[in-house]
Amino acid sequence: MGGPAKSRAGTARQAMPPGDRFGGSDWRRRVWRLALPIMAANITVPLLGIVDTAVVGHLGDPAYIGAIAVGSTVFSFVFWCFGFLRMSTTGLTSQALGAARGDELRAILGRASLLGLALGLVLVALQQPIALLGVGLIAESPDVALHARSYVEIRILGAPATLLNYVLLGWFLGVQRTGIALVVQLFLNVLNIILNLVFVLGFGWDVPGVAAASALSEVAAALLGLYFVTRLLRGVEGGWSWARILDAGAIRRLAVVNVDIFIRTACLVTAFAWFTWAGGTLGETALAANAVLRNVTILMAYALDGFAHAAETLVGDRFGARDRHGLNDAVRASTAMAAATAVIFTCLAVLGGGLLVDLMTDLEDVRALARDYMIWLIIHPLIAVWSFQLDGVFIGATRTAAMRNAMIVSLALFLVAERVLTPWLGNDGLWLAITLFMATRGASLALAYPRLLAASEKTMQEGKMRHT
Repeated sequence: MGGPAKSRAGTARQAMPPGDRFGGSDWRRRVWRLALPIMAANITVPLLGIVDTAVVGHLGDPAYIGAIAVGSTVFSFVFWCFGFLRMSTTGLTSQALGAARGDELRAILGRASLLGLALGLVLVALQQPIALLGVGLIAESPDVALHARSYVEIRILGAPATLLNYVLLGWFLGVQRTGIALVVQLFLNVLNIILNLVFVLGFGWDVPGVAAASALSEVAAALLGLYFVTRLLRGVEGGWSWARILDAGAIRRLAVVNVDIFIRTACLVTAFAWFTWAGGTLGETALAANAVLRNVTILMAYALDGFAHAAETLVGDRFGARDRHGLNDAVRASTAMAAATAVIFTCLAVLGGGLLVDLMTDLEDVRALARDYMIWLIIHPLIAVWSFQLDGVFIGATRTAAMRNAMIVSLALFLVAERVLTPWLGNDGLWLAITLFMATRGASLALAYPRLLAASEKTMQEGKMRHT
């Protein structure tokens, strides 16, 4: 990766302009420019799952549908735990962009890519244990388990490319190229759909065809992402340097940030897995009704995450540029827009929540029960938006220890609340417990926010002193 540095006349900012290109006061425009492509990309994720199910749903064997559901659940858990690759890359990259350090933009990408590829290879090496353990914990039917293991064993071959795509997505967000992130995500999902149709309906590969389509699409998307990286880095000052990529201090910082985010994500996964399990103890109808309502909240979360990602990018950029006022402006603008969108979602839930439930199931008992708990769907975006948004702020400033601690406290409270409230209030108690979990996440980070500002101010002042 060694190579001569580019001319310093071309800077990282010139090649990849930060938000202040649009004018000092127009923060809302900056947020929309970053958030809208992310929202569009996020919406394609659940749509792909629908296509996967629809393709095998026409093959005449319900075991195929169950296998896809089980296999997808395994990978949702496994890959979600590696979401730190995306988040840490966004925060560190946006700070390097704000500081106009083209050499560090390359080094961050190289460092995170090596880590992602290495972890992906470890997952491939653990193919059999993951397939046996993951499927064994979820699948009840022997036929479903057999097909699901086949799905896992094939799809996991694409793990290095999947984790590399996490890194590339984080890097594109960090350099404020959300349009490219959208293009790559659309390419991945459209190609996946096409390959699904070819492999399953054309070649008759059933479940293995769905898995192969996913793995090959991840590889193709990673190659496309690398192509865009090479184009973006043309003319950017600095060069590739193994010494900088393998710098011990930078690796330690990356490790600390990633471990913090991993713990935070593991707590989040645990909370929602526990929510699902606890719902199952209340009966199949309650489990199904909760699943319907959760699908709606997930769609809301994907949309609201667009503003959180915008906060990550803008906060990191202003932090790297040592611009305290700009950092505050970025937080205020992105949070105000996220809150307004949450209010819109609440209004839509009031007006059309019942229609959404009817679209997702035609089982009358499930429909009726879901409507009984509609109040939780209505208030969810108003509670959850603060945790999403503050996550974005803390990721952009790479203050990940506070995120870790807030999530540990929130999980502990949720587990206690669920054990107390569910036996007392039934499914309402379960929803109250998960709502308290989301509220505690936001409140804990809000309490830590003044310390983030103080630490940021200190870091910025130290950086300015080094440059004077």
